[in-house]
Amino acid sequence: MDPAECLLVLGDQSRPSKISKKATHDSLKNEFQNQYPHQIHDAVPVVLQIWDNDWSYWVDIPTTDDITLVSGSKVRMIQRSNVGKRLGNLSQDSCAFFCCDMQERFRPAIAHFEDIVLVSKRLLDGAYALDIPVLVTEQYPKGLLKTVPELNITKANAVIEKTVFSMMVPEMEKKLEELGNLQSVVLFGVEAHVCIQQTALDLLARGIEVHVVADATSSRSDVDRHIAFERLRSHGAIITTAETALLQLVKDKNHPKFKEIQGLIKATPPQNGLSSL
Repeated sequence: MDPAECLLVLGDQSRPSKISKKATHDSLKNEFQNQYPHQIHDAVPVVLQIWDNDWSYWVDIPTTDDITLVSGSKVRMIQRSNVGKRLGNLSQDSCAFFCCDMQERFRPAIAHFEDIVLVSKRLLDGAYALDIPVLVTEQYPKGLLKTVPELNITKANAVIEKTVFSMMVPEMEKKLEELGNLQSVVLFGVEAHVCIQQTALDLLARGIEVHVVADATSSRSDVDRHIAFERLRSHGAIITTAETALLQLVKDKNHPKFKEIQGLIKATPPQNGLSSL
């Protein structure tokens, strides 16, 4: 069987390689080590992904199953260098806020929607005050309409349309590369068990710490919301609140923006079903 002509992607580099059309996770990892001998470290856990042309999306390659390659396949390796170091700290210079699909059509369908809009507004205003990058997605806005007007996304670094559930579409990947030293993401929006969960898992696979804001995140049902939080905790995500995240970022009452952040969190956050995790 003739080998497949593939492209191996590591960071911003790519190299052609001839690989057996029947490959395994280990054989692909070995090929990366051959192609990038001074950049791959055995002690660092890795994620391997293949580009899906139909979905225009990177898909994780299972560690146990064989995978079929064809000529033109693109395979990417992500080294998770910060695995095991998740302390839950947030810093202004290495953080971004992800606002996921807070759109008008979801208003009547999502549990506690008005409450998560209120809390999301605090998060966005806080991010703008602290000069933290804000990245917004909108799921199929032609059908689900645009982000709700209560949320000011005019100052966002990007507003990206998507049809896949995860926020990690190619345009978002490019934005993350532009941010450079991104270590943590504060993630909120809808739905907890679909777009939020898939985004969080994609970010965790890239070695990025994820803080899911419980009082700004919901689903159509509380059951789906709660189970999503349980799963994300088990994979290393941090389930937090808006006030916790914002105060972690200012850290000190002498911070020049403390009074502004204090003004945002002064009102008691919603105390309904959102408090049940």
